[in-house]
Amino acid sequence: MKRFILLLILCLCIFPLISSAEDATPPIRILIVPGHDNEVYGAEYGNIKEADMNLVLATQIYNILKKDKRLKLYITRDSKDFVREFKDYFVNQKDKIIAFKTKAKKDTQVKVDKGTFVYKKGVGHNQVNQETAIGLYGINMWANENKIDLVINVHFNDITREDKWSIGTTKGFAIYVPGSQMANNVESTKLGESIKKELLKKYSVSNLPVEKKGVIADQTLIALGASNTLVDGVKSVLIEYGYIYQKIFRNSATRHQAYKDMALLTSNGILNYLFKK
Repeated sequence: MKRFILLLILCLCIFPLISSAEDATPPIRILIVPGHDNEVYGAEYGNIKEADMNLVLATQIYNILKKDKRLKLYITRDSKDFVREFKDYFVNQKDKIIAFKTKAKKDTQVKVDKGTFVYKKGVGHNQVNQETAIGLYGINMWANENKIDLVINVHFNDITREDKWSIGTTKGFAIYVPGSQMANNVESTKLGESIKKELLKKYSVSNLPVEKKGVIADQTLIALGASNTLVDGVKSVLIEYGYIYQKIFRNSATRHQAYKDMALLTSNGILNYLFKK
């Protein structure tokens, strides 16, 4: 009897320690970035603006993932503007962000001159203005400082059209990941492939030839860590969920159903990457 009591006491002592160790595991930190903002709203079809679409979908991804206690979620903006933390950061750290960007570009140029980094021609992207660039580099600097594990950039695509009511023939999703010479390439690519696998259950990959693989490496997108402005521990993807003029997005009902489906599939892809080893 005494032996049984002793064993019981030992078990009661050990189990709380195990539980405490599990509780002490830090959550995985995920930053959701709805592309563009209320001033620079990206693509446009009729009265539909990409920035608004990005925000709705990104918020739904955020709301799904934040229910998982293993994760710590952040988002850069809400229906009004950038959330207070990022708005203040862009203002208070502006000089540091500019210095961060300048140094990264200089360091990359040194590598180019030495032949240890080679610029590769990729998919053409629209140039961003100076303020937007500072914001994007600022998000990267913030992600590094706050030890973010994943950055999920949410976008919808477009091509050059006659006017905002024109409908193009290019359609489908594409997931951009850091180029092979960038610090965060390997794991970001695995994350991109995991999300692609889920999206393929309901949607098709882009029929644009340069996007036909579904996951495309890119050196130039700031959001992915251009000039190695994201450290290797920060995995980043930029998802173009489709072309803004596609039929599914032109109708309010089908557009909002697509948001729900895309949010769930994206979340599943993220969770599969993180936990389905």
